[in-house]
Amino acid sequence: MLALRKANDRGHANFGWLNSRHTFSFASYYDPRHMGISELRVINDDWVSPGMGFETHPHQDMEIISYVVEGSIEHKDTMGFHTVLKAGDVQVMSAGSGIRHSEFNPSATENLNFLQIWIRPDTHGLKPAYYEKNFSDAKGVTLIASADARDGSMKVNQDISLYKLKFDHQNEQLNISAQRTFYLHMVGGEMVVNGETLLTGDGMTITDEERLTLDISNQAEALLFDLP
Repeated sequence: MLALRKANDRGHANFGWLNSRHTFSFASYYDPRHMGISELRVINDDWVSPGMGFETHPHQDMEIISYVVEGSIEHKDTMGFHTVLKAGDVQVMSAGSGIRHSEFNPSATENLNFLQIWIRPDTHGLKPAYYEKNFSDAKGVTLIASADARDGSMKVNQDISLYKLKFDHQNEQLNISAQRTFYLHMVGGEMVVNGETLLTGDGMTITDEERLTLDISNQAEALLFDLP
């Protein structure tokens, strides 16, 4: 079963320096029909103006993934990590027992676009952890985060697997488990999934399916969440 959610149906918040689309209920956006999928709680599509960002703030007991689409993001946290992530970089931060961090667009001229993803952990009170890796050259199906950190992926404390899908002018078939829940988020381009057309920002919940047929006429990039 496929449930398509169009990009413009998402929640919207615009603070001038931050323009954000919320796939699931977040902050002042509340919709009881869209509270998350399985352990996936947040996908925020954030656009941050040059020189602006999120001041230091706390997190606890949440697996937080930042996927940089365009521009760069400067990260500082109380674990001692200070880094600048660029397009193609992915960051995993396990907040665990508690951390504080800030996120800024360090550029004076370029906008920042990144996906902020929250996943509920399987255990509370863990020691905080931080990982980052660049996936800009990854094509096809690439595992970027998983519970067991297999195949060079980054570890998250939940029974999930997160894949980057990036294709050019081709058709693909992916075998999936009908006993699992999947969520597909379109990062860019156009993709036809089992007959349904998805464009940038669109999302799709996938249940009781054993195969995904992907038709890509030009270029497409997406994130596929394999959830319990």
